[in-house]
Amino acid sequence: MDRVRKRKLKHSQAADLDVTPFMNLMIVLVPVLLLSMVFTHTTVIDLNFPTGEAASGEFDPDAVHLEVAVYKNRLVVADGRGGTIKEIPRIEGEHDYAQLSLVMQEIKRRMPEKEDITVLLEDETNYQTLVSVMDKVRSYPAVQAMEVVQAELFPVISLGDTPASPGAEPKTASVSGAQPIAGKKSAEKKS
Repeated sequence: MDRVRKRKLKHSQAADLDVTPFMNLMIVLVPVLLLSMVFTHTTVIDLNFPTGEAASGEFDPDAVHLEVAVYKNRLVVADGRGGTIKEIPRIEGEHDYAQLSLVMQEIKRRMPEKEDITVLLEDETNYQTLVSVMDKVRSYPAVQAMEVVQAELFPVISLGDTPASPGAEPKTASVSGAQPIAGKKSAEKKS
């Protein structure tokens, strides 16, 4: 009978759960995870899309409208009135973004108060090309007080379509299913 009582007493005592090792682990793990966390920085670029007012005939001939037209085989920097400032051919299959940056820096030296520019794209321009061109016309790395900073060029960027070359066939929607970044539908061009 004593054996039975001892068993009942043994089972009736509540077992204590030791959570001290788990708490020690959490005390070490939480700061390590917080220190290794990477905080992401999201940058937003404000774009000014052209309005219908500019197409209605209100054109100021005294104002210079800088444009960078992105073609498959070249970049063209123009004044917006049909005059080409600089044509930059591709080098080794890539657009010459370094030369574009130098041209933008020279234009900024001549017109320091100018802040806006229009980037004109062909229908099949890829996203990386668009971002690279926008980066080069917006700012450039400059050394100031022994530090490299981003010097401002033309931060107000508008997007548009490249003008159709003379004698070229009208553009139609692509059949491949790939959507172009910039481009108007052929129905919009008729109106």
